[in-house]
Amino acid sequence: MSPMLISAIAAMLLAATLYTVAVFAERAAATLKPWHLALFWLGLVFDTTGTTLMADIAGGWKWDVHGVVGLTAVVLMLIHSAWASVALLLKKERVLRSFHTFSIHVWALWMAAFVSGVVLVALKLG
Repeated sequence: MSPMLISAIAAMLLAATLYTVAVFAERAAATLKPWHLALFWLGLVFDTTGTTLMADIAGGWKWDVHGVVGLTAVVLMLIHSAWASVALLLKKERVLRSFHTFSIHVWALWMAAFVSGVVLVALKLG
């Protein structure tokens, strides 16, 4: 396995772990907290890194279902993290308490992209 592929896999697994912990911890806390926000941004950084490396390995961006869902998920993760930043800065209690409803939807779409990538690789190898 190439060092680039190992780095891409590690980045994607870190993104999945960080984003999952952040989303479900936020849900359990019933309010958005600064450490959730930090994990959202870190998850986005690792996801973007892993996605960029995977695209390089694949020879460029693919406009298939996985590519479109993945791009949509990254854009939503960026919007999600930015909105969480604003919500924490403004300290709007209602937004902080209901933010998890948006978080779970973004996470679910991101997971669909993540799993579809794993399935596509498994199908190519199998």
